[in-house]
Parts: sequence; C-alpha cells; structure tokens
Amino acid sequence: MKILHIAEPQTFTKPFFKLIESKLNPAQHSILSHTSANEWPKDLNIKNKSTVGFSWILQFTRAAYRADKIIIHGLWDFYVIVLLFLQPWLLKKCYWMIWGGDLYDYASSYRNWKWWLRLFFKRPVIKKMGNLITYVEGDVELARNWYGATGKYHECIMYTSNIYREHDIKAGPHNEINIQIGNSADPSNNHIEILEALSSFRNENIEIYAPLSYGDKEHAQSVIRVGKEIFGEKFKPLTKLMPLDQYLEFLEKVDIAIFNHRRQQAMGNTITLLGMGKKVYMRSDITPWSMFKNMGVKVYELSSLDLNPMDEAIFNLNRLVIRNNFSENNLVDQLNKIFEG
Repeated sequence: MKILHIAEPQTFTKPFFKLIESKLNPAQHSILSHTSANEWPKDLNIKNKSTVGFSWILQFTRAAYRADKIIIHGLWDFYVIVLLFLQPWLLKKCYWMIWGGDLYDYASSYRNWKWWLRLFFKRPVIKKMGNLITYVEGDVELARNWYGATGKYHECIMYTSNIYREHDIKAGPHNEINIQIGNSADPSNNHIEILEALSSFRNENIEIYAPLSYGDKEHAQSVIRVGKEIFGEKFKPLTKLMPLDQYLEFLEKVDIAIFNHRRQQAMGNTITLLGMGKKVYMRSDITPWSMFKNMGVKVYELSSLDLNPMDEAIFNLNRLVIRNNFSENNLVDQLNKIFEG
C-alpha cells in the first residue's frame, strides 16, 4: 500500500507524521509539499519531497498516479485543486482531511472574482472527492449541502493536537473566577462581543484572560484596548507564546472558557479544557455543538452566560467522555482503518 500525503510542515502535521512513524507503518507513507524539506523535523524518517513551481506539478502528478491512496491535509492549495479538477479520476482514491477553514471558505462574506474562480474549480473536486475525514459529522453535512459532496465519511480525530493528554500539573486554589476568552488574535474569535457580554459581571471577582500571542496584531491591540476600558486590571492579555507545559498550566487555572467562533475552530483548546472538567461556552449554531451533544458532553450556550460552577456530575461525565473519545489509542485505530481499509 502506497500512501501519499499532500501536506505542509505545520503545527498540526509535524507531530502527525511522528505518530505515524512511531505507531503505524511509516514505510507505506510519503509526503509531498511546496516548502523546503529542511522545515520538516530532521529526525523524521518518512520520505518527503519538497519542490516549487513546475517541478512540483510534475512531482505531484507522478506521485499521485503511483499512490494507492492520497491524503490531502486541508484543501487549501490552488495548484492541488486545479490538478485534481483536471484529473478527476484521481479523486476516488483521495481522502480530504477537513480542517475547517477550507470548508467554510464557501460561506465567506468577501466574494471577489478570485473567490468565484476558486469555487469554480473547488466545487466539482469536493463533489467527486472519494473520502471525507473529520470528527465533526456536521462538517460532512455542510460539504454535502454546499458542494454536493458524495464521498464516504471516515470518523477520525485527525491530529495529535486533538488528543487529550493526562498531565501532572495541578492548579492551586484561587478566589477569583478565571475566564478565558478565545484562543488567538484572529478576528474570528469575536472577542469584542464576548467582552460586551461579560461587562455586566465587571464588578464580580473575576479575571479575564485573552490569548493573543498569534494572529492579527492589529485586532489584538483593539481587544486589549476594549478589555482594559471595560475591566481595567481584571483584563489580562496573553501576548507571548507559551511552551506547551506552561500553556497547560494556564488552562488548569481557567474556570470558564468562552469561544465565540461562528464555525468549527479552536477545537484543541476546547477538547483540552473539557477534558480538564472546565465549563465551556460556545455558540449552539455551529457543528461542534451538535458533536459534543451527541457524545454526551455538556457545553453551554453562549447566549445564557453566567458565572455559576458546573455540577459535579457534569464535571465527571465530561472528563470521562472526552478522555475516552479523544485518546491517542483511538486516533491510531482510526488512522489504521483509513490507511489499511
């Protein structure tokens, strides 16, 4: 079985291939990307080719015909979309790992000629895509509704960032209620709406933390300005990127997390917080809401915001369900079924 991955060396993908190397059969796999091979981990033993320009097109075509399966890590690359559009017979052996933004691009409010051109090529590619990979079934339904997708759905939590990992960090007691808003400085977090919704609690014993270490720097400054205006010293922006252990220590101290995304986003943060037994608010009109509800995980509707602690039974159930569903063993089993099935 020859499995070709179309992937770039990013935060999600690097540990994904290290997992394949350690838990599955790396000899079956190869990677093709646009970037320099030096950007992949030096100790990665999975074959990878990184080229640019016309050479990349030749490499893609040759590798695609030789592969038994083609795993597409996010349908972002216009070259990939056009090449698959021109060679639709390849699509039956393609597996699209749906990242979210590549799907929700359809619902963009900014539709210029480039958007329409992209849609012209992208719609028939997704329609004939043989296989769809995600753990959010609602996103598959959107792909079917928006693009006419007919491919087989494979449930998979996809990346190690979605694994809940046990750790020994224990937050000490604190008197104030620690509230996290959003997960980045991306405007899609809709921070200002959250801050306005929380303004009625400004006199309560709260501290509001906003992770703003990456994303839109201009938006981050706007969030900091509004946060300080409403909450003063109770608003604490996090502007420096933390190592993972330090970030997990921060999450342990969170009591309530509020995510105001209008689509599937920040799932790594959400899964980790739920696994820790934290109270998580999100919109009820996005696909993760239905996913968690079907799992039996209690998440809270953003329109009914309060500072009350969670019931202990909900706390324990959320932790149990998240740890069972979002485990490394479960991910390895799901990937093995996709690769070997």
